[in-house]
Amino acid sequence: MNLFPNEKRGKIPFFVILIFIIFLGGSVWGFKMLFKDTKEQKVQLYFIDMDGKLVGPLPSQRVEFDDARWRYLLGAEIFRITRRAGTEAPFCGDLVDHKQKGIYRCSSCGLPLFSSSTKFHSGTGWPSFFAPVAKENIIERVDLSLGMIRTEILCARCGAHLGHVFEDGPKPTGLRYCVNSASLVFSPQSFFDKTTTDGKKLVQAAFAGGCFWGIQDYFKKVEGVAWAISGYAGGTVPFPTYEEVCSGKTGHVETVYLLYDPTVVSYSKLLEHFWQIHDPTNDKGQGPDIGPQYRPMIFYYNDEQQRQALLSKENLEKKLYPKKVLSAIVQAGSFYPAEEYHQNYLEKHHLPNSCIRR
Repeated sequence: MNLFPNEKRGKIPFFVILIFIIFLGGSVWGFKMLFKDTKEQKVQLYFIDMDGKLVGPLPSQRVEFDDARWRYLLGAEIFRITRRAGTEAPFCGDLVDHKQKGIYRCSSCGLPLFSSSTKFHSGTGWPSFFAPVAKENIIERVDLSLGMIRTEILCARCGAHLGHVFEDGPKPTGLRYCVNSASLVFSPQSFFDKTTTDGKKLVQAAFAGGCFWGIQDYFKKVEGVAWAISGYAGGTVPFPTYEEVCSGKTGHVETVYLLYDPTVVSYSKLLEHFWQIHDPTNDKGQGPDIGPQYRPMIFYYNDEQQRQALLSKENLEKKLYPKKVLSAIVQAGSFYPAEEYHQNYLEKHHLPNSCIRR
């Protein structure tokens, strides 16, 4: 049957072609939007600053890798739980009966997820919380596995499987976030208070000398250093991802933040260590790591640290003359811890420390 009697059979009317073109164009656009690269998308998240305060919401890139990369970064067991939605045996996780004050973070990317103030003993065999630090930091989705309907919870930054949430928790929420210990790492309140566990005051310091893996590994073994954290400093973007820092657009350098006991190790001694483990005559990078994020820098937190840093630099220049010491000395600003998979990287992967030793 010819639906268009005024047209010759086999000839398609112009308005049909026009409608088809519009439909095709819209379909292509919709297809592209549906499968748009999520790595370019940002999510609004809350973070914990170095004083333990919740800040946000702030735009943040998702942390995404393929399975092979995650398996290497996390190890077999954490990968099984966080990337394959596995479950650890009840009453076996390290954090089930954990009672210290502090923050529980994602074991993959380090995003703060829960506070000790919302942790409670559920008797189920897994760490349980009645609320997250921020609802934006948790993704919920329907889980139909095991022949039942459950609500799975995941890290909003990296998609790590955390556990499930149930409606049988205590007041005020009535919720129970049931989480695998392997999905979490813990930061004690003493870290944010900058004290030892027995209340002894610690002092801040920060150094950048190329890739932070080796610098962190070196300083955490120095007697008197209580904490050595890999992260980013000197830039303009709050809580950046590693990929953003590597782009060179944030202004950050890979930095190691220290909390040390001044009665055990002096700041001048830390400076001596720092000069020994990097090449101060190269401000373009260190060893094979060349780029703005690898610039050597000393970040001082007070006038005395600045004075000692300048004096030590002057003394080193005398020894190295006619070479110039190019490591910069700048006032410390905000420090942002790197993703959890970067912390203690050499130790986790049994790698040698390649820090330069003159």
